[in-house]
Formats: sequence, structure tokens, C-alpha cells
Amino acid sequence: MKLPITCPSCEHNLNVSQMKCPDCGTQVSGDYELPVFLKLKRDEQDFILNFFISSGSIKEMAKQADLSYPTMRNKMDDLIEKITKLNTL
Repeated sequence: MKLPITCPSCEHNLNVSQMKCPDCGTQVSGDYELPVFLKLKRDEQDFILNFFISSGSIKEMAKQADLSYPTMRNKMDDLIEKITKLNTL
């Protein structure tokens, strides 16, 4: 099951309110903001993971996705811009 990151009613980002240790059952409650990575859509998270796995090579990612380097670079630039905005909120 995927972790929901946006409210199904108003589409604002969700916060974490409770976490539980599966081993001992300890629970931590509060109002915690999700890390920037988890605020991204699943395909954006996958893009970052693929970038990491390809040793940071946009050229390799473009080759694997059968896209041109400029197209892949534009996707990267868009994601960088989004992360920068999310990180300053």
C-alpha cells in the first residue's frame, strides 16, 4: 500500500500524526511534516531513485527511458525547481 501524501478532500499535503514500532509496539504521536522526498509524486520519487541507481548519469537515464538527453535534462530541471520550492516552504 502506498503512503498517501495529499488530502483526498482538498489536495493539501498531509502530515504524519502517529508512528508505531512493529517490534515493541511503542507509539509516537504528534504533528510532523513529511520529508521533502515523500511530498513528491510516486513517479518523481522513482525518477530520483533511478538517478541515484544510474550513478547520477542523466545520459544513462535518457538511454534507459529511450528519451533524448535534453528531454531528460528538462525533467531533472523541473524536479529540481519543485524540490527547491518545497524545501523553502
